[in-house]
Amino acid sequence: MNVPEDLRYSATHEWVRREPDGTLAVGITDFAQDQLGELVYVETPKPGRRLAAGEACAVVESVKAAADVYAPVAGEVLAANGALADAPGEVNRDPYGAWLYRLGPDPGADLAALLDAAAYRKRCGET
Repeated sequence: MNVPEDLRYSATHEWVRREPDGTLAVGITDFAQDQLGELVYVETPKPGRRLAAGEACAVVESVKAAADVYAPVAGEVLAANGALADAPGEVNRDPYGAWLYRLGPDPGADLAALLDAAAYRKRCGET
């Protein structure tokens, strides 16, 4: 299971990367995409939408199952990765490169409250 050390993780299997401009890229983890299998559909949130931490905001669907994607912190959706509509399998090929949406975090949004790589591995049953 690939769990990059430089990212933060939610208990619901989203990863978060702080970009140089202060925005947050959000996607699903390698563990999540592996559990779902080959993705056939990705629905991302619309830019401008305000999200509460923990709010369901996107959907990923495979031949096996559909799953909600949750906002790891509160903020405003600034961009959605529209390329995934035509190529949802990119999430399977590169889960940490195929971000779903970018979030402008609310003031006080605490990434430190999310899981680090070691805690996420433990959450997934890997030590």
